[in-house]
Amino acid sequence: MIDENTGADFDNVIHNADLKSIYEARREKVFAYMREHSIGAAIFHDSEDSRDCSIRYLTGHPSDAVLVLTADGKSVLSPWDENLAAKKAHASEMIPYTSFNRDAITAVKEILKRFHLDFPTVDLPPSTTHIQFKKYNDAIENKNLEVSCREDSVHSAVVDFRAQKDEYEIACTRKACAITSRMTDIIEEKVRSGEFTTEADVALFIERELRIQGCERTSFDTLAAGPSRSYAIHAFPGWTGGDWGSKGLSILDYGVCYEGYASDCTITLARGPLTKAQEEILSLVQRAADECRPLYAPGKKIRDAVNKADAVFAEAGKSMPHGLGHGTGLEIHEAPFISTRTSEDKVFLPGNIITLEPGLYDAETGGCRLENDVLITDTGNCILTNSRIIRI
Repeated sequence: MIDENTGADFDNVIHNADLKSIYEARREKVFAYMREHSIGAAIFHDSEDSRDCSIRYLTGHPSDAVLVLTADGKSVLSPWDENLAAKKAHASEMIPYTSFNRDAITAVKEILKRFHLDFPTVDLPPSTTHIQFKKYNDAIENKNLEVSCREDSVHSAVVDFRAQKDEYEIACTRKACAITSRMTDIIEEKVRSGEFTTEADVALFIERELRIQGCERTSFDTLAAGPSRSYAIHAFPGWTGGDWGSKGLSILDYGVCYEGYASDCTITLARGPLTKAQEEILSLVQRAADECRPLYAPGKKIRDAVNKADAVFAEAGKSMPHGLGHGTGLEIHEAPFISTRTSEDKVFLPGNIITLEPGLYDAETGGCRLENDVLITDTGNCILTNSRIIRI
């Protein structure tokens, strides 16, 4: 059951989590999928060349490893940093990457030799290049095995599993959101007092404070855009030494990662006096956020929320140049995606954690975006962050 109290006591949930059982339960869903679809083994590979947070989702190991799952329930992790894995990872067996000369293809070949697979198909990650695929195919000595690389695979099933968070994931996200919300309050206080006056003031505060609070990093590069740069959806560069919070519209888009789980929020700071055009976009963005929120509910079509936002802006002859939202989790952008590209049959599901982020931007007026993280519950939704349009 997912209600507004799920994971609300996040520190207690995180502290008392039985991580071994949590990762076993996640892997069991994958094993069941593999048996249902006659997949003998699934290969996951996380490295600098191609990041895949599914290894962290399935074992707890945060980076740089090969993971082999077999349909009969075996999980073999080959981590580059065995000391880190000993502290963080949970799998049936762990074999150091150095045992395989730090080569993923060798690791997969040697691990597969240890097992008799129930089914002949070996699924490689969809990100595998044609050259890598050929190398895997040539290296695997059992020629009765069919090496497969496809979009519709066990890897895509894991992405779908990740879209509905369990209680531990919800607790980690709520912790990240609580830290973010407190920082937003501090930022407002320091802008009002005159202590923060530049993009650098805000961005560097976030970098320092999140680590003091036990977070791993920012969820993505902070985007702090003062009035002269808030016209951009994603300011480039992300932040400078320029004014922030001065007369006009300033945007701050940021988030933090706690135990891998991301928050993502955007506030707009409006310092007056404002023009009629600036007041209009502030009003439209707030209205879109207010009218779309009730549509973030279990069983409701995702496209209905998207269409509502578009209709609010179209009435004023405007359009939003980006999606209405996206899932968050071990990646800052993950399923489900709240946009016109989402299929008509996709609905919100309990356990989804997604952003609601209407925005409008103009080269002369500046921009406004209002973004909060939303947990879909069994009966509706719960807002996890406290983003708002701040008027000074």
